[in-house]
Order: sequence, then structure tokens, then C-alpha cells
Amino acid sequence: MNEILSISLNKKALEDMIKTEIKKRLSELETDFVFWDLKELSRRTNMSIPFIKEYFFYNEDFPKYKVGTKWLMPAKETEKYLLNWLKQQPRS
Repeated sequence: MNEILSISLNKKALEDMIKTEIKKRLSELETDFVFWDLKELSRRTNMSIPFIKEYFFYNEDFPKYKVGTKWLMPAKETEKYLLNWLKQQPRS
């Protein structure tokens, strides 16, 4: 007696599940940094360093610390600051 096993997959649902898991894992990895430097801040925000310096870097309340010649920003504080900063920007 021959039995055939048939499996049917919903390709779209499977892709969505995979994408969700990848995003979840990447999000977990991204929180590994305690501090960001200017290069990392630029990479994570998709903003150039000149843009960052012009629009918020020198704001008194922007969380940054100079250690030697290097600027360091606490990752979680900086992320929170940037979300609030963005919400305060004029909408066109």
C-alpha cells in the first residue's frame, strides 16, 4: 500500500512569518549597543553627519558626551530623544 504525503504551503503567509521573525531578531541585535558614535548615529538614522550637526547635535538637551576626542551618545536615550525631536518638526 503506497501512501502519498502532500503538503501545501501558503507562500505569502510563510514569507510574512519569516520577515516578522527576521525583524524581531534584528531588533534584538540592534539594542546590543550601549553607546553610538557619530558614524553609528548617522547609519541608524539615515541622516548625514552634517545634517545631524545642523539640526540637533548641538541642542543643549541632546544626550551626548565627549570622551577624549570622540562623541558618544547613549543608544536608548538618543533613540528616545530622536523620536521626540522628529514629532516636533513642522509637517509640510
